[in-house]
Amino acid sequence: MDLEELSERIKSNDPALGLRAVGALHRLAEQVEAVSVALAREQGWTWAQIGDALGMSRQSVHAKYGK
Repeated sequence: MDLEELSERIKSNDPALGLRAVGALHRLAEQVEAVSVALAREQGWTWAQIGDALGMSRQSVHAKYGK
């Protein structure tokens, strides 16, 4: 789903289309978060710094991404 299609679904009066758009946005956000966390770690950010930027505890971020 591209951004134009996503935008149209968000504007739709059909809840099924809107809910599918929400799911697509969640998946996209998870992908962006994972890439950004990996990049931050590569650049030497601490888990506390990453957690602060995401509004999460360092423990939560580490549990989700620390491998």
